[in-house]
Parts: sequence; structure tokens; C-alpha cells
Amino acid sequence: MSLDHKKIVLAVSGGIAAYKAAVIISLLRKKGAEIKCIMTAHAAEFITPLTLREISGNPVAVSLFGDVPEFRVEHIALAQWADLFVIAPATANIIGKIANGIADDLATTAVMATTVPVIIVPAMNTNMLANPIVQENMAKLEKLGYMIMPPESGVLACGTVGAGRLPEPEHIAEYIEYAVMRTDCLKGKKVIVTAGGTREAIDPVRYIGNHSSGRMGFAIARAAAFAGADVTLVAGQVNLPTPSAVKRVDVLTTNEMKAAVDALYDDCDIVIKAAAVADYRAAEPSPQKIKKNDDVLTLDMVKNPDILLALGQRKKNQILVGFAAETTNVIEHGREKLKKKNLDMLVANDVTAEGAGFKGTTNIATFLYADGTSEPLALMSKDALAAEIIKRVASICEKKRQRE
Repeated sequence: MSLDHKKIVLAVSGGIAAYKAAVIISLLRKKGAEIKCIMTAHAAEFITPLTLREISGNPVAVSLFGDVPEFRVEHIALAQWADLFVIAPATANIIGKIANGIADDLATTAVMATTVPVIIVPAMNTNMLANPIVQENMAKLEKLGYMIMPPESGVLACGTVGAGRLPEPEHIAEYIEYAVMRTDCLKGKKVIVTAGGTREAIDPVRYIGNHSSGRMGFAIARAAAFAGADVTLVAGQVNLPTPSAVKRVDVLTTNEMKAAVDALYDDCDIVIKAAAVADYRAAEPSPQKIKKNDDVLTLDMVKNPDILLALGQRKKNQILVGFAAETTNVIEHGREKLKKKNLDMLVANDVTAEGAGFKGTTNIATFLYADGTSEPLALMSKDALAAEIIKRVASICEKKRQRE
């Protein structure tokens, strides 16, 4: 699991979103983390310490003068135990205290005493969030090295609609995973990842597409962000949340994806093209729905541009990684594509093999390299395969640096 043996202190402050702490803890434990909780006195008005104790499997600390035997000096013990400190939800009050060195309860004194990374997840009324004092406090904390996870927009507990909503627990868990797993092996690199399928209209109702779920490309974007890269994800038609610390550009057609990638290409270091684009489009899409008048419908099709081929032709110092989703002669077709498109690496897989289809959560791949070598991999999750891809890309980057 991605957070195996990681020790995380979750401090819960007194906002209505405190109830989401239970879900955050559950998600982090499923990823392998051990969680210990601190609650402010006001947080305990929204959700009980008993609830968080049962879900975390550990005692919950509320007071500096509590009676939990294992914490002789609670704020010091927790600060020394943790690999990561998370405050979620973080109210304007606790943000202000930390930013100005005030330590008047267990949560704030523990934060002051810790030397591990601290993630602050603000949640408050829109006007409070926009208050210049709150903004100044958050900017000060970021400058000091604290990580601030931006709040989301939506309907708030007070009935208003706007920014200030606590991010969904799944997004918080992923952000924490990003903070813990970051390796910096691609630090300073600008990476473009394409993902998902494109759609080409036949008429206002129908389109040409494919079965791509986008999971592989999104996993690669997430892994590249974990590696410290500046990642832009160019996404086709998928229903997946944007990975933490990743910029996203949504497109519909192959031509739109090409335009988005072309605009970023000259300034990037790495392109990993995991998208399954539509190779053909209707020559003249019908402006009206085509009626079922005949037994046979004939469409005139024209070829879409080959995005990766064009990138290979324009390549200067960029590293290019392609995918070959095949059904026969996988390695042979993969080697042809690798050479023809001037790639540094190609991920080849047989989409008919059990466990390697488009919509699943696993994949089986063989890595092919420009020097003619290959590396078959066993069945693994798409997240695990993404991590392996990023490791190989980092290795290619390092070898290239050494040659220069």
C-alpha cells in the first residue's frame, strides 16, 4: 500500500467540516498509514473523540493536560512520533494562531514542536477565506514551508456558494499521498501527459470513440507529480478527478488534443502520450441527427493527424514516451512504432490479455527502448505500472544529462 508504515498526525479544528475527519482517517488507513488524532475543544463539539478513536485505532488527544498514559508530554510525544502533520479542517482561527506563533492548546503546541512536513487544509466561509488577514496568514505559512491545500468551491454549511469548502476526503488523502511519496527525481522537469480517449462527431447525437478509461494516463500524471515534475495533463473524455499538483487541460477531439500538446511542447522536457485518440473522423459530420432510413449507413472518413509522429519529427531535446495498445504481434508492432515515431521509450501491451484491458485497474506491459532493449513486466496495478514508467523516464533523463 502506498502509505505503508507512515505515521500521520491529523489535527481536527472546530469547523462544521470536522465530521469529514472520520472518512479521511479511514481512507489513510486503507492506504497503510497509522493515524493519531488531535482534536481542539471546539472540534469535539462537532464530532466525538470516541468516533475518531474507533476509526483510527488509537487514543485521541484533546487537552494539553489529558489523561492518555502514552503521552507523558502530549504535544512533544506526538510531534516526535509523526512523519507528517495534517490539519483538516483548518479554521481561520488555527491558521492565524500558527502563523503568529500562538501555541495555547494541544494542536497548536504540537505543530510548533514538530519538525516534519505540515499540510494545512483550510475550510471556512467564503468571506472569511477572502479576508486579507487570512490570506496574509496563509501566504506567510506557505513562505515558511507549510503546504496549503486549496479549498474547493461549492455550497457551504452557511448556505452560501463559493470557495472555502473542505476538499473531499478522497482528494485530501491523495494530496497527503503526494506529499509523502514525493521523490524529486523529476524535479524541475516539465511533463506533458495525455490520457483518455477522444471523440469525433458523426452527428449531434453520435460519435466515434474507443474504450479508454483514462486511468493509465491519470496514474502516470499522478506519479510524475510525486516525482516532483511540473505536470500538465491533457485529458480526453474521462470521468476522473484531477490528480493533486497537476494542471489539467480538457479536450474533446484529436485535433483539440494536438493543438493543446503543440502549444506546450517547445517548453517541455518530457511527453508521455498515454491517450487513445480516434485515428479517423467523419469527413463531414451531419449538422442534424441521421435518421434510420436505410439498412446500411455509409460514412466518409478522413485520417486524423498523428500527434506522436509529429512530436517525434519536431523533437529537439525532449524525451518522448508512447504507448502501443495491440491485439496481435505486440512487440513487433511496438518496435516499428518506436522507431517510426522517434521515441525514447514505448509501453507495449496486449489489450486482449486478461488483466490488461482498457477499463480495468491492472495492466501488463513490456517496455521497449530506443537502444533495442526490452523489459517485460508482470501483471500489476495501473498505479504501480505508472510508478515504474516514471522511474524509467527518470533514468533516461539522468543518462541524457550525463552524456551532455
